[in-house]
Amino acid sequence: MKKFLGLALVLLVVAPALMAGISGTLHDLSGRGWGSTQLCIFCHTPHNGVASTSGPLWNHAPTAATYTLYSSATMNAVVGQPGSQSKSCLSCHDGTVAVDSYGTRVGTNFMPAANLVGTDLSNDHPVGFTYDALLAAADGGLVTPASASLVVANVPLFSGKMECASCHQVHDNTLGNFLRLSNAASALCLKCHVK
Repeated sequence: MKKFLGLALVLLVVAPALMAGISGTLHDLSGRGWGSTQLCIFCHTPHNGVASTSGPLWNHAPTAATYTLYSSATMNAVVGQPGSQSKSCLSCHDGTVAVDSYGTRVGTNFMPAANLVGTDLSNDHPVGFTYDALLAAADGGLVTPASASLVVANVPLFSGKMECASCHQVHDNTLGNFLRLSNAASALCLKCHVK
């Protein structure tokens, strides 16, 4: 019971701030006529979420895509398929699952081309790779991460890996493109890259 009350209190305090960050952005799907005018329901549900590690009380249909990965002869990291954090993003942005597929609803509205990443990630920043001190030392041009869960302040790692959410914050579009930090003069890039 204590755990439930603690979670309820966190939701009462945090949820309004998260909702304010999404309201009116491209992630605000509440006015699309897709079966609900609720703001959070397209990704989250208070009950019976999808069994996954995608996010708290996940309510969106997961992607089952296999991705063409980024590769480079100069890259020291071993890139794997995107992790659950990235698949949360890709469940809409890869174009294999309708954006309005949430709960028990099978949607029909797919990501518009302007926001579509697709399943070929070979020309995007790599995700799904372990970013640790060994990689930073082998590469020589990367910041040594502060911990297994953080590169530097505001640049998180997920199970020690770089994922979409390392640079993008789905609940806040203050800086545009849902970036966690400003990328003016490549500032966000320079949080990890020093070459």
